[in-house]
Amino acid sequence: MSQENTSGGAAAVHEKRADSAAAPVKKRAFDINAAWFFVAVAALVTVLVLPIESLNQPGQVALAMLAFAVIMWVTEAVSYPVSALLFVGLISVILGLTPDPENPGEIIGTSKALGVAMDGFSSSAVALVAAALILAGAMQVTGLHKRIALVVLKVAGEKTSHIVAGAIVIAIILAFFVPSATARAGAVVPILLGMVAAFGLSNNSKLGALLVITAAQAVSIWNVGIKTAAAQNLVAVGFIEKQMDQSVSWGQWFLWAAPWSVLMSVALYFIMRAVIKPETDRIEGGKELVAKQLRDLGPMSGAEKRLVVISVLLLCFWATEDLLHPISSAVVTAVAVAIMLLPGVGVFTWKEAQAKVSWGTLIVFAIGISLGSFLLDTGAATWLSEKTFGLMGLDSLPILATIALVALFNIFIHLGFASATSLASALIPVFIALASTLSLPNDGIGFVVIQQFVICFGFLLPVSAPQNMLAYGTGAFSTKQFLKTGVPLTIVGYLLVLLFSATYWKWMGLV
Repeated sequence: MSQENTSGGAAAVHEKRADSAAAPVKKRAFDINAAWFFVAVAALVTVLVLPIESLNQPGQVALAMLAFAVIMWVTEAVSYPVSALLFVGLISVILGLTPDPENPGEIIGTSKALGVAMDGFSSSAVALVAAALILAGAMQVTGLHKRIALVVLKVAGEKTSHIVAGAIVIAIILAFFVPSATARAGAVVPILLGMVAAFGLSNNSKLGALLVITAAQAVSIWNVGIKTAAAQNLVAVGFIEKQMDQSVSWGQWFLWAAPWSVLMSVALYFIMRAVIKPETDRIEGGKELVAKQLRDLGPMSGAEKRLVVISVLLLCFWATEDLLHPISSAVVTAVAVAIMLLPGVGVFTWKEAQAKVSWGTLIVFAIGISLGSFLLDTGAATWLSEKTFGLMGLDSLPILATIALVALFNIFIHLGFASATSLASALIPVFIALASTLSLPNDGIGFVVIQQFVICFGFLLPVSAPQNMLAYGTGAFSTKQFLKTGVPLTIVGYLLVLLFSATYWKWMGLV
């Protein structure tokens, strides 16, 4: 579901690098990680002891935890799930021993502090993420996502331009049904490389680079267009529901974001065709290869057919939330997953689900919400917003200028994060606090949602998103090639955000 679901892709890349490294290099990598961990601890202690008069002690603890978290996330000194567990322990101990501002002479207590650290697990967004991860696992177990990709490529034919378009179409279709960016990329990348090999070219040919980069970038584009396509979207929705007391339905998100993603998909097609010139305009034998792989899959199994029915019904319920029924996306998805696991009518077993679901993603997601809520509830997010953006005088600027400046900041900060979910956990609370200081319609929900769209920008570097790393791990392209496509794509995406903010989103009442 998320860009964090890296059990196959990015994790495999790291494992491959580790396996191929010599012993001294492994030791050096360990030393670097240990050094970064101590840097994070030093930052934590420094913020804790700094005199910050305008912030109470719980707020200072929240700010210190954010400093620690950002360093841990950016450097990946330990894995994301391990860092999340560290946050739980540190918040519980440090906040628990902090004087309680509401009860002078008493400390907050570790039990209450543990409740703060685990608060994210009570969010309905966590239930939706858990259910969506299982749904993505069902797609992988049945192989339905691969069948969909093969059918689209069979229709696309053998012309390179058509296959590029086909890769984009696959990303669009799978975004509706496969709530995992890595799983979506993992479904199509091996097929595309098989077509390259069928033509007698190596993975790192220009044709390979063209097709694989297209697939990865298209996945990122549609992380914006569909609410359930990526976990970072649900982080933002969770904060909006809890801190702004507003909800964003699946249909609302789609109406706001899908037109942007459609135009970006068109831009992606032309950018890829202009930047990377393949060795051939036609892949002879590609159609036969795809047809053979489809035959090898055999006819649709009963489990695949049932999954199609469940997925289509689920999509219908998502799209009609608040229009035809009052049932939330989280509840509908949880019910659908329960049906998938039932004997007879289900599509896979709990044991298979356990093997396919990245439970670490769920932990990172929930603890990220806990940290963000901690920042907002203590006033630390407001303090940080004032110190970060206050000097810019954003409250006196037109809303379009504010969106433009904050979006640029957002894009720049993303360069340091490999996890958009972690980035959303760190930034969305600050953006919510900032929105509360500006004169914006609907309490600034549109401003926050637009910045969440920008958080999904993972176009610049292979390390910007796990699906990029999965694609990069195939050896099909270099960082330079990815950057050559990512720079124009980021510029176009940024300009479209400004254009939509001035027109379509304004007409829709978002800003």
